[in-house]
Amino acid sequence: MDKQQIAEILENIQVFLELKGENVFRARAYQRAARTIEGLEEDLGEVIKEGRLTDLPGIGKDLAQKIETLYNDKRLPFYEELKASIPGGFLELLEIPGLGPKKIKAVYDALGIKSVTALEKACKEGKLEALVGFGKKTEENILRGIAHLAEYSKRHLWWEANEIAEEIVKGLKRIKSVTHAEVAGSIRRKRETIGDIDLIVAAKNGAHVMDWFTSIPEVEEVIGKGETKSTVRLKGGMQVDLRLVSEDQFYFALHHFTGSKEHNVMMRQKALAMDLSLSEWGLGPEKGKAGHLADKIKVKSEEELFKVLGLKYIPAELREGLDEVTVAEKGKFPKLIEEDDIRGVFHNHTTASDGRNTLEEMARGADEMGWEYIGISDHSKSSFQAGGLDEEQLHKELLKIQKHNEKKLSKSYVFTGVECDILKNGELDLKDSFLKELDYVVVSIHSVFNLDEKEMTKRMIKAIEHPSATIIGHVTGRLLLQREGYKIDVLKVIDAAIANEVMMEINANPRRLDMDWRYWKKAAEKGLMCVINPDAHNVKGLGYYKAGINVARKGWLTKENVFNTRGLKEVKKYLFDLKKRKGG
Repeated sequence: MDKQQIAEILENIQVFLELKGENVFRARAYQRAARTIEGLEEDLGEVIKEGRLTDLPGIGKDLAQKIETLYNDKRLPFYEELKASIPGGFLELLEIPGLGPKKIKAVYDALGIKSVTALEKACKEGKLEALVGFGKKTEENILRGIAHLAEYSKRHLWWEANEIAEEIVKGLKRIKSVTHAEVAGSIRRKRETIGDIDLIVAAKNGAHVMDWFTSIPEVEEVIGKGETKSTVRLKGGMQVDLRLVSEDQFYFALHHFTGSKEHNVMMRQKALAMDLSLSEWGLGPEKGKAGHLADKIKVKSEEELFKVLGLKYIPAELREGLDEVTVAEKGKFPKLIEEDDIRGVFHNHTTASDGRNTLEEMARGADEMGWEYIGISDHSKSSFQAGGLDEEQLHKELLKIQKHNEKKLSKSYVFTGVECDILKNGELDLKDSFLKELDYVVVSIHSVFNLDEKEMTKRMIKAIEHPSATIIGHVTGRLLLQREGYKIDVLKVIDAAIANEVMMEINANPRRLDMDWRYWKKAAEKGLMCVINPDAHNVKGLGYYKAGINVARKGWLTKENVFNTRGLKEVKKYLFDLKKRKGG
């Protein structure tokens, strides 16, 4: 068992112990041990072999023995027994947004509640209101969380769904009779969450394709199997629809099943204005207008389809039924940003706070990406749950980064930064004198989410007005399929950011994707500068920037709209000049 798997089990033990009401310090010991194992730079096997586990921070004899057992046996009886002792419903309750182990334990002790159904009933009857630490508002929040949980269960993150879809498409393309196979639907439009996976396939032997598709190992249930359409449910609950079309129909079907309903209506109207009829089956003269669909127009690509209709090609991400067809008619489509345009990223964490890789490892990760720079922005002291650092600790990290750059330990240059907490009153939780030492400051909200919209907006704007503020981190604080964003007037925040020369990040973590793509087109037109950040907590997480590119493209952003498409020299100068202008 590798160190990541061991760390996850240790974190689960912490949660389970809290659910059982065990000593909080004992529970947190497992959390600290998990962070230690995650951040271990040496080979875990070597540390175990040499008997040095107890030399690591926060790991005593008992924990060392458990870690060694997990590593060697790939199982831990203590963990299995602990998990088995937790009522099954508790694990489901943990999925409710805003409901943690302590509250679950409290309602169980007081009311014997151990299922979502029972909890919902108790809330509706007002039984939680009388409990210490609860109240009417708590009940309302829990009911809202249960409603969200039901809705969330029907959807999946784009990042996860796309990975699955791409693997299936690779398999389809290996079938000799398949001439075309592509992902369509909301995955291709790069929506932040998706309902199911749509695949379009053209093949000479359709029966063989359907047999292969319905028998892949990931299939849990075959919902339907036909000559032109089959539907399966995968292990984990995701539904996949595969449609088989002819060679001539492929690009019409791909276009139709990619676009939103609104986009397709607009495209059909465009065709009708030219006395043509457009559908998933083809394009031809409108019935009764100098011909019929038997005289279909053939195309060899989607580009040709748009060209026939007198339109510039509309990228799949923009087919949402907004004004994309009108813009395509004028032929003035912007050249949207691409993955290769990114030259570095700024919002990243290391083992100094809650990251899982060291500064050196993150820098090497940037090298592997081919980037010119990477910024390190560990948490500040108020984020104690994430191992936040105070001024003294951050100063040591700053010196370490400076030494790293002086010795050129990586090809990529490392910028000094911090993700600085915005306190309830809008102030930043680090001293101004220290913030001035850094290359940049990401300002973010990590606590007190229950303020009303006016107060939350005022809080954010006050932070933006701080002379050291450089980038706004995850502006609404949302966690997709897990937690709604806090109430905040995003439009006022955008105006404040522009007025104070503060950049807005697209937090590319697949669970955030914040600021939402729906704001970006107008915000960029007004002059808001974007920066795409992965909010990476390990080297693998650096790759999340690709999800940020999706958001940027859906928001009509070009290379010029995004700060981190600039080269190292230009970035250094901009940050230096910005600090000089703002006195930060």
